[in-house]
Amino acid sequence: MNMPEQRVHEIIDLFEQLQPSHVPHLHDWYTPEVRFKDPFKEVQGLNEVQHIFQHMYEVLENPRFVVTTRIVQGDQCFVVWDFLFRFKTMQRGVDQCIRGGSHLVFKQGSDGVWRIDLHRDYWDAAEEMYEKFPLVGGLMRWLKNKVNS
Repeated sequence: MNMPEQRVHEIIDLFEQLQPSHVPHLHDWYTPEVRFKDPFKEVQGLNEVQHIFQHMYEVLENPRFVVTTRIVQGDQCFVVWDFLFRFKTMQRGVDQCIRGGSHLVFKQGSDGVWRIDLHRDYWDAAEEMYEKFPLVGGLMRWLKNKVNS
């Protein structure tokens, strides 16, 4: 079954306009049993996903997503994004950008509303994060050069 195109627009708007006050209302966008995975964690359940977003606002300054591409097929979509933020505790005041994508699988509830049932983020933690840290970054760049030589 095909998810309505309007719902995809709404989901992208949610990610691009996401604020800390939206976190308690993620049940409007995610199923109770949603599965989430990124390079650092894998969780299941709406409460766990809410915790991830809440933690993001606790440790980062002005985090936001800019969706650059979307591909929709049936009950799934893939969005390509830039995640823009600043660290609160290190490299203060330095703009950061992680480029990645999210595979979203939707499920239609008994109320007829399509919600995210699987959210899988894909991004290169080594290139997009570790290489930016002063001590670890040097090691990561050295390893990358060794593998590529």
